[in-house]
Parts: sequence; structure tokens; C-alpha cells
Amino acid sequence: MQENNFHVNEHSLKTTISNVEPNKLTTRGYNQQDLIEKIRYGDMIYLLLKGRLPSIKESKMFNHVLVSFCDHGVTPPSTQTARIIASSGSSMNSAVAGALLSFGHKHAGAIEKTMNLYQSRINSLILTEDSDLDNKQIASLAIDIYNDYLQGKEKIPGFGHRYHTTDPRAEKLIQMAIKEGFVGPHIKLAVAIEDLVHQNKGIKLNVDGANAAILSDLGFTPDLGLGIFIIGRVPGIIAHIHEEKMDEDEFRRFCDLDDVVYGGP
Repeated sequence: MQENNFHVNEHSLKTTISNVEPNKLTTRGYNQQDLIEKIRYGDMIYLLLKGRLPSIKESKMFNHVLVSFCDHGVTPPSTQTARIIASSGSSMNSAVAGALLSFGHKHAGAIEKTMNLYQSRINSLILTEDSDLDNKQIASLAIDIYNDYLQGKEKIPGFGHRYHTTDPRAEKLIQMAIKEGFVGPHIKLAVAIEDLVHQNKGIKLNVDGANAAILSDLGFTPDLGLGIFIIGRVPGIIAHIHEEKMDEDEFRRFCDLDDVVYGGP
């Protein structure tokens, strides 16, 4: 008789995020009862993602990022998808899931791509404690990036918007970074590129370009960019789903037959 060599490891799951014990919850080393009392929601997100609590400046900047992502009206595909699903009578979680599934390369994908650009290029520099020297390096790097994309006839990620000539969110985010004294090398690079792109193309930073720089200076890796965008955007999506269910007719039409052009045989 063949011996059964299948064994279940009693400790097959390991985590450094939270520990659950009878009548006690610990997250990243902090008692959740204390966290409930003493920190804000954005700080909790930061703690979960980074493994530590933010400083006062980091807390403010991370909060600005989350608020800036919250909503952009009905036009984004994710919001329209959520409202169509809600219109059919589906549940809240189904409509939210549909919205999340609509995020892709063309919608919400720019944040990760822009963070990759900023971080890979800044990492190529040898930054010093001499701000004048570092600023010159970053300015020169911005010129190289602009010329690289110009030569390749590509659009620099994080710039331009289909509705805004000046994205009010990006403009405010950079203002807040300056106000909080939180201008690191990635923000400097983004602003330097913006100067060149706006001067030559009339195009400015969008919310993804600004937040990619801020998140990079906060120390977040590009693979977390989309996740942070989702955390910021979900409240707005939920608001749209609720509005759709409360104020609109069920199974309402988003287009009429007269809007459809048949091009088949």
C-alpha cells in the first residue's frame, strides 16, 4: 500500500500586516483600538501599505492625493460602467466590481506608467546634498526625457487632458506640495518636464502626472499606483451607483436605436 505523503502545513500563511487573536487585533504592531481612536483613515491606509505611520507632512500629502482621485464626473468609463450595471438592478458590489474591471491601459493606467518613468530616471542620477547641483541635474534630465519622447513621437505619460487645458487637480496638488515644503526630486522632475511641454506644446500636468510625482516622493513603488487610485476613486463610484439607483429609471437607455449605425452585411 502506497504511503500518503501529502501533508498540510499548519503555518502555510504568513503576514506582517495584521494579527487576529481572541478579543485583540494588531495591525503593523499597533493595537487597532488605539488606531481607531487616534489616526485618520488616510493614515491607516498609509500604515497598511507602507508598514509605518506617516509623518505630519506625509499624512497631509497622502490625503491630498486620495481626495484628488475621488471623482471626475460621469464621463470616465468606470463611472459609466458602474451606472449601467446599477441601472440593470444589480447589487452595489457588482456595480463596483464592474467599475474596477473597466480600469485599463487607457483609463487609470497612466499613474503606474508615469511613476515608472519618474523613478527610473531619478534613480539614474547621483543626487547629493547640494540642492543647486541636484536641481541642475534634474533640469538636464527633464530635457533628455522631453527630447526622447519627441524623437519617438510619443506622448509623455502624465500630461494633457481631454477636457482640461489646465487640470485643476494637478495645479492644486503641486501648490500644496510647495506649501507643505514637500518638493522632492520626483516633483521637481515633473515640474521641469511640464515647463518644457507647456512651452513647446501648450500641454500641462494632469492629475496622474502630479500624483505620480507625489507618490514617488512618498516612497511608493509603481505597482501600488493603481491600487491607490482605486482607493481614492471608489467613494465617487459608490456615490454614482447610489444616485443611479435613487434618481434614474431602472434599465434606462444610455443610447437609442437611432444612435446606432449598422455597418454589417
